[in-house]
Amino acid sequence: MRLQSLLALAAASALLLPLGAHAGKLPPDYQSTCVAQAQKQNPKLTMAMADEHCDCAGKVLEQKLSDKEIKDLDTLQDGIDAAVMERAQKEIAAACPPKK
Repeated sequence: MRLQSLLALAAASALLLPLGAHAGKLPPDYQSTCVAQAQKQNPKLTMAMADEHCDCAGKVLEQKLSDKEIKDLDTLQDGIDAAVMERAQKEIAAACPPKK
């Protein structure tokens, strides 16, 4: 009986591996770059508001995008994949709504 439980746990863990492998890692300068860009786009945005939004957006990007997709969003050399950018924007808009 114990062997069956162990096998069931092992099978469930194996199925979850692709989900864990999907998560990506942001570049080290993400937060400062994001805050600067947010304040440049909207001068009325306070430093605290921009920092909070970028923190939320960073968490969403790390959870929803792979390393390759995050790197593509950060690379201007070969252009940005429009589908990845659109998906990232939708995920961030859903998880990090603007404060009123």
